[in-house]
Amino acid sequence: MSSDERIPTVGVEEEYFLVDPETREVVPAGSRVLRRAETTLADQVSGELTEYQIEAKTPPCAGLGELRGHLDRMRTAVAEAAAAEGLRMAATGTPVLSAGGPAPLRDDPAYGPGLAAYRGLNEHHTHCALHTHVEVPDLDHAVLVCNHLRPWLPVLVALSANSPFRDGRDTGYASWRTAAGGQWPVAGPPPYFRSADHYKQLCATLEDAGAVVGGHTLLWDVRPSAHLPTVEIRAMDVPVGVEQAAVLAVLVRALVVQALEQVRRGEPGPDVCPALLRAAYWRAARDGCTDHALDVHNGRPVPAGHLLRDLFAYVRPALEEAGELAAVTEAVTRLAGGEGGDGDGERAGGGGGAQRQRAAFARRGDARDVVDHLIRHTAPAHALHAAH
Repeated sequence: MSSDERIPTVGVEEEYFLVDPETREVVPAGSRVLRRAETTLADQVSGELTEYQIEAKTPPCAGLGELRGHLDRMRTAVAEAAAAEGLRMAATGTPVLSAGGPAPLRDDPAYGPGLAAYRGLNEHHTHCALHTHVEVPDLDHAVLVCNHLRPWLPVLVALSANSPFRDGRDTGYASWRTAAGGQWPVAGPPPYFRSADHYKQLCATLEDAGAVVGGHTLLWDVRPSAHLPTVEIRAMDVPVGVEQAAVLAVLVRALVVQALEQVRRGEPGPDVCPALLRAAYWRAARDGCTDHALDVHNGRPVPAGHLLRDLFAYVRPALEEAGELAAVTEAVTRLAGGEGGDGDGERAGGGGGAQRQRAAFARRGDARDVVDHLIRHTAPAHALHAAH
């Protein structure tokens, strides 16, 4: 843990699409852009399963300001590398416009076992997410923290929803990435684990069954990291702006901090019904924060705002201790539909990513306007000016 064990470090991984600024379609240029970005970011940038994507990651950060700075720096480097190839970057959970057909897959030996095991599923795994890593003492703590985070995952899906479009069509979902991602054998909300041994035993069984072919194919939305002393939260769409990404990451850290306190008190976490949790996921993916949500504890529909208030009541002590309560409250209020700009140059009022994508589309009924909106607000303004 960090020197103050109540405030662990936090880092994020973000995935972006590469798009043609003329056609607005995704372009299979991941390897080319990666080679350029590596000159600035070194091992903080990597390829993804498909050539339409690229991933960048921050180092562990102490707080909101440091995280913002690293996100700005890495997005700037990726934007400049993309611009050198005549392309732009777009942060959205699914491609708004694609060239059609199966996605071209990256030629990387690390993906070989997954290609053999999952076959056609790989060709449609064109999803971009925000992965948040929060420091934890060990695997025992990480597994029990996952139990405490399970009930909050649908709220994170709703808050981060930023993928209503796929292939030029409004899917009717706020987060189509979440709705479509459940096809994989090990994905979505994880099971409830009694202990680290229970977790390891199930992972070994899934590997023996061929459903898991390495730690990177364990796609649960919260899991102990396979290679870092962290718990990794993977439920969220990649947000369009730096401020949104930073705020969501420290909100997740606050959830982990509160969960760690409960684990230290000997509380194993609520064993919520898997069927209700899946139903809450579906409702959150469909409606975001604009309608009712499902309370996973009793199965009753409630206004989404009620669950957000419950979330803030839970994380308030951790946010106050980190000095991040005011900034996170203001930003999440905007994401959930409140008034004001988003801190990333957006001139529209409040609302989350899905609402703003739909607002861009509504002006002319043209999906290209959605891509232009994403291009404008994904890269920091100074990187866009350099590209032009």
